[in-house]
Amino acid sequence: MVYQYVVTLQNSSRKLVDRFSLLLCSASGLLFLFQYIISSDKRLIHLMGAILVLALTAFNAYKSFRLKLPVFYNYHLYLTALVWASMPYYPWLSGLFLVLGLIERQAKKNLEIGFSDDRIVFNNFPRKQYQWSDFSNIVLKDNLLTLDFANNKLFQRETIDEEGDADEDEFNAYCRKQLAGSSEQ
Repeated sequence: MVYQYVVTLQNSSRKLVDRFSLLLCSASGLLFLFQYIISSDKRLIHLMGAILVLALTAFNAYKSFRLKLPVFYNYHLYLTALVWASMPYYPWLSGLFLVLGLIERQAKKNLEIGFSDDRIVFNNFPRKQYQWSDFSNIVLKDNLLTLDFANNKLFQRETIDEEGDADEDEFNAYCRKQLAGSSEQ
C-alpha cells in the first residue's frame, strides 16, 4: 500500500528493553558460573556459557552506556537460552529466553504510522488499521503528533525529525481535508 504520509514516532521503551535484557543476561551468566562452582559434575558448557554471556553482555553495556550506540541483545538471549537448556534446574527458562530473543528487535522498533486516502495504519505487531471517521482531529505540531479519536481517546507521541519529509502545515492540511471528507459520508 502506498501512503501519502508516513510519520515515525520515537520508541520510549527502548532503554527499558535494553536494561531488562541486560539484567536477565547478567543474572543468568552469574547463575551459570555459580552452578559450575558448586556442582560436583563440572560441565564445561556452564563455565563457557557464563563467560560468553557475561563478556558479551558487558561489551553491549559498554557500547550502550559509554559509547551511546544502539545495541541488540537478541543473540545474547539465544545463547542464554541454549545454556539454560543444559542446566539441571529450570530448563524451561530456555523457552522463555528464546521468545524474548525473538521479540526484542520488534519491541525496540520505532512505530510508524501510515496515512493514506482511505485509512490510517499503525505499523506495529499486530498491525492496527483505522478509518478516518474514527478520528475527530489529527495534528502534527513541533514534532508532536496528536491523534484525537472520536471516542475521546487521545494518542500523543513525539516524532523523529526526518529531513526531506513534508512540512507540518502540509500534513495538517491533508489531515483536515481527509477528516472533513470522512465526516460528510
